[in-house]
Amino acid sequence: MVRILVVDDDPYIRDLIGLYIRREGFELVEAADGLEALSCLEKLQVDLVVLDIMMPNMDGWEFCENVKSVYDIPIIMVTAKGEPQQRIKGFELGSDDYLVKPFEPRELIFRIKALLRRYQINSSHVIQIDDVTIDRRTYQVHMGQQSVVLPPKEFDVLFKLASYPGQIFTRGQLIEEIWGVDYQGDERTVDVHVKRLRNRMAELGVTFKIATIRGLGYRLEVV
Repeated sequence: MVRILVVDDDPYIRDLIGLYIRREGFELVEAADGLEALSCLEKLQVDLVVLDIMMPNMDGWEFCENVKSVYDIPIIMVTAKGEPQQRIKGFELGSDDYLVKPFEPRELIFRIKALLRRYQINSSHVIQIDDVTIDRRTYQVHMGQQSVVLPPKEFDVLFKLASYPGQIFTRGQLIEEIWGVDYQGDERTVDVHVKRLRNRMAELGVTFKIATIRGLGYRLEVV
């Protein structure tokens, strides 16, 4: 069962969020501040944290920084602080999403589900497509007795496409997610990496292809 940790010093907010979390069949764990929440993480396996900022003993900023340095757990900040600089600070400390109070509880549930889906894919180190194994720990692609080690960016492109077979990614999306939002180069660098990937995968004889969707981008198709 998915376990959600709700960290907020307001018991009413914890009760409200907890009501909707339980309705979805998730298990609820509550903490009134960051210190209590850290204690929970030491004792329990938690799948996602819903986190307030302004709390006694240890606030959300410090808790988020502590958690992200140790655990690979998604965090949604739910707070009255909606100014852009506060949002930026939250993301810089490792928060995965940000929701401003007052909020619609159903939107929070939607964000929780979306984040859990994303982490389920991102936290996986290995993707299996038929007889092909794509291993993020070693940057290797295996098929049968053959294997190839890919350069990091080529591997990241392949892993992203293989994580979502059939989904189209634009060049802009791939640039932003793999090279970063500050990348100043040409988007055509994606084309170069895809061309190299196709050549390497053809040599392995893999059972999928990276298809060009004219005017849109690329997607991985299982043959």
